[in-house]
Amino acid sequence: MAQPDPEPMSSGAGQRLGAPETLGISTLDPGHRPPAMPPGRHVTIRVRMLDDTEELFDISQKASGKMLFDLVCSHMNLIEGDYFGLEFQNHQKMMVWLDHIKPIIKQLRRPKHTTLRFTVKFFPPDHAQLLEELTRYLFALQIKQDLSCGRLTCNDSSAALMVSHIIQSEIGDFEESQCRSHLLNNNYIPDQMPLIDKIMEFHSKNIGLTPAESDYQLLEVARRLEMYGIRLHPAKDREGTRLSLAVAHTGVLVFQGHTRINAFNWSKVRKLSFKRKRFLIKLRPDLNSSYQDTLEFLMASRDCCKIFWKICVEYHAFFRLFEEPKPKPKPVLFTRGSSFRFSGRTQKQVIDYVRESEFKKIPFERKHSRVQYSSRVQHNSRLSPLPSPRHHEVPTESGVPGDRVDSPARRHWKESVLVSAEDPSVSQITRASPSHQRNGHDDRAGSVSRTEERRGSTRQAHPEHLNTGVISNSPHLSASSGHSHAMVNGQKSLDLCSHSPDGRQPSPLTSPLLNDACSVRTDDEDEVRRKRFPTDRAYFIAKELLTTERTYLKDLEVVTVSFQSAVGQDEVTPDSLKNTILSTFEPLHKFHTGFLREVEQRLALWEGRSNAHIKGDYQRIGDVMLKNLQGLKPLTTNLNKQSEVLLELEKACKASRKLEGLCRDFELQKVCYIPLNVFILRPLHRLIHYKQILERLCKHYPATHVDFRDCRAALADVSEVVEQLQGSLIKMENFQKLLELKKDLMGVDNLVAPGREFIRLGCLSKLSGKGLQQRMFFLFNDVILYTSRGMTPTNQFKVHGQLPLHGMTIRESEDEWGVPHAFTLVGQRQSVVVAASSLTEMEKWMEDIKMAIEMAKTSNGPSSDLLTTNLTDNKCLEDSSVEAESEDDMTAPHTSLERPAPHRGNTMVHVCWHRNTSVSMVDFSIAVENQLSGNLLRKFKNSNGWQKLWVVFTNFSLFFYKSHQDDYPLASLPLLGYSVTIPSESENIHKDYVFKLHFKSHVYYFRSESEYTFERWMEVIRSATVPSSRARVLNSKEPHPH
Repeated sequence: MAQPDPEPMSSGAGQRLGAPETLGISTLDPGHRPPAMPPGRHVTIRVRMLDDTEELFDISQKASGKMLFDLVCSHMNLIEGDYFGLEFQNHQKMMVWLDHIKPIIKQLRRPKHTTLRFTVKFFPPDHAQLLEELTRYLFALQIKQDLSCGRLTCNDSSAALMVSHIIQSEIGDFEESQCRSHLLNNNYIPDQMPLIDKIMEFHSKNIGLTPAESDYQLLEVARRLEMYGIRLHPAKDREGTRLSLAVAHTGVLVFQGHTRINAFNWSKVRKLSFKRKRFLIKLRPDLNSSYQDTLEFLMASRDCCKIFWKICVEYHAFFRLFEEPKPKPKPVLFTRGSSFRFSGRTQKQVIDYVRESEFKKIPFERKHSRVQYSSRVQHNSRLSPLPSPRHHEVPTESGVPGDRVDSPARRHWKESVLVSAEDPSVSQITRASPSHQRNGHDDRAGSVSRTEERRGSTRQAHPEHLNTGVISNSPHLSASSGHSHAMVNGQKSLDLCSHSPDGRQPSPLTSPLLNDACSVRTDDEDEVRRKRFPTDRAYFIAKELLTTERTYLKDLEVVTVSFQSAVGQDEVTPDSLKNTILSTFEPLHKFHTGFLREVEQRLALWEGRSNAHIKGDYQRIGDVMLKNLQGLKPLTTNLNKQSEVLLELEKACKASRKLEGLCRDFELQKVCYIPLNVFILRPLHRLIHYKQILERLCKHYPATHVDFRDCRAALADVSEVVEQLQGSLIKMENFQKLLELKKDLMGVDNLVAPGREFIRLGCLSKLSGKGLQQRMFFLFNDVILYTSRGMTPTNQFKVHGQLPLHGMTIRESEDEWGVPHAFTLVGQRQSVVVAASSLTEMEKWMEDIKMAIEMAKTSNGPSSDLLTTNLTDNKCLEDSSVEAESEDDMTAPHTSLERPAPHRGNTMVHVCWHRNTSVSMVDFSIAVENQLSGNLLRKFKNSNGWQKLWVVFTNFSLFFYKSHQDDYPLASLPLLGYSVTIPSESENIHKDYVFKLHFKSHVYYFRSESEYTFERWMEVIRSATVPSSRARVLNSKEPHPH
């Protein structure tokens, strides 16, 4: 008898749906050309979409079902089409799915008179796995249909809550008369009238949610319901009791009415089959189970059995297999059983493919939505892509939406000019050939800006100069930011920093969205400059002191000027906090302002740009550093107060919710480009930088050099101070990191506890009954937390569980589970199987966890009980055997709490999530020591000119400025996952001192001015892109001069 458990094939297969240029060909198998439409008579197929519009498709009768399905997805520009299917009523009046392998002529008897329905076929357990806003919108339409027809049953509170999110996406923010009128004219659920007041109450609490956010919240509620994604198939058991069978991502379910009475997880099922009208489930042997080896259910007919068996086969393959199953070889003589198999990509292939590939996003419009936000425009139109923006007028010079009444097409053009992060093809204003415009790629790989940020821009250019793209993976996808401009070379340039969900502008995270309107330095200028300025290595070491001092002074001003004006002047800020910050940072700012002036004057003399220049007398820096470091010594006694500033700030925020909100708002400003607490520790880090610079100078100079004695004396002074502060610095860095993680996590009450030390954070896949699910893990010296990220306005990670380290063991388990790079954490109360993204990642995690377990054995650190987490709402997400959840409990967070305020969405936790990697505390410490600033020339892979930028490396990222005088960065590029190399000959970069940054398809070239600066940039970038163990080796290789 046929069975649904074929072995996965070794070669990847699958297809990007909705891509005409790859129609019918797996995009996982590059190098193939799309097949031609099969010959034969063409027929017109009618397809009803999820928004109830109907579309006609002309296709050959001999074409496969896959070709028709791809045409539908292509029409909508739907990338994650694998979750959907085409359903129709066959000649037996039974609803069946269109088979992708069989020709259409063999499935539709009367194609002209058959209407196919485009519907959701596979319902994932977590809607965060849906990476496209369009996909989530289609799922929301499906939920709306299921609610309306009574298929999705739930209690009144859940129904009212879901309807409130539906009408929020359709009519916008709550207005009582409008909302009541809308509900009286539209029925969303059966017997809606008694619930109108409750719906309106919920709707009033959704103020500010965009349609995309409303879709997300709707799916968040729906996915917790018992009937979510359930399609019932009538059956009877052996005693004749009327039941219903259904299939879900977890396995086969048994219902009585609308109540689930049993579930057979895929891990327990050995074989599914059918014989005539009997549907058979063969279970794996289990001594603890009271079930028989084989369960039998009677269905209405053999066809009913086969239809249900087919969908079971497909669900099992889609959610449980890594790759599309290999087709069975055809028998020579006799056939036995069904030859049906799942055809298409598995969920894992879909997620990996969307994250790793590049697509050009075409904006879509929402039917029924009348929302008109100031920066968000939705339209009443059917579900179809908009025309290419190139056919419409370029936006006005002012770039401000709403200056005049525009046509819907032009309005949406303004909305759709969203620049995709990390993609040079859309960040340059260069003339592109038609073929380049047709085949250009927009970045959709796993970068944080694609998921956390929205960038809207207008450009003063001819339409043919523009490439457009959009950012994916965000509930705010359809919205564009306001259009502000800065002056660049006398012309308006883009304000390229992104906007947070509430309209504020956080610092950019992952997008060097700088266009070539910035100054481009010519080769002639470069050669003149090289001949003019000194070439001595000591000069470039001194210049590093100058460039990093400029950045350090700007960082001090973030605290002394920006923070004081935004938060310090408010009456809720305690006087003790004001006095602590003032007494600590004001003297430092005043001192370093004078120090920077002296360094600038000395470098000007060294370069010969002064009439007072006397060759030789000023070609040194040690005397300036010695004098100023001796002047800095009295101020270093206050540096122990940095921990007091952190404590005071944390204490004040706990005492005042308003102050906490002010600090959170400040962190979302562009000037606060890294977490606020990092700025507070900057004076301590700066001493380490002075020490490193002096070490390089002492190493370079011979003992007889005029500058050697001063440099050595200055090095002795600063080394003494650094040694005194080293112990407290380690504690403060750990404290600062705990405070930062506390803001990123939701569901942890007491993360910052005495004795708790942070060790590593990163992405691992957790194995459960639902298969592998991406989770963010946090390792401390006493406990491991695992969390997931929801695209909610807070941008936080929700804690699902904790694993105390006391008594834990760890072992590799790749062979045991058949999952690459898997290992098992065996705790006293539970065991967890996780898989890393690579062998290196697995080794790093296992090394650190083993170390932490040993520490937990001997340490008197905090008990894991201090980590009081409310996990009742989260258990069902992890435990495949307990899927049900109280719907009343589930609605509580949405009904009893105010809408949470946003947090930073560009932290290192989010970068690790999207890059599927990890970072340890050792990495953070090394990143602090390896900071660098200076001018670099940057070139994109396909551009010609070199663009001069001021670049700052810190916190594992490159931050790009127009000049060192700018108060905030134009854009940034997290380096985790990137590799830094030297360009090859084939890349035709015929310049000196060029290094190349490469991540998947993203390539950037950077030019430095000297061999020394080239080596320094390579060194610091490698510290952010290599594993921590290798980074330690790299840092230990540099010898000390004494």
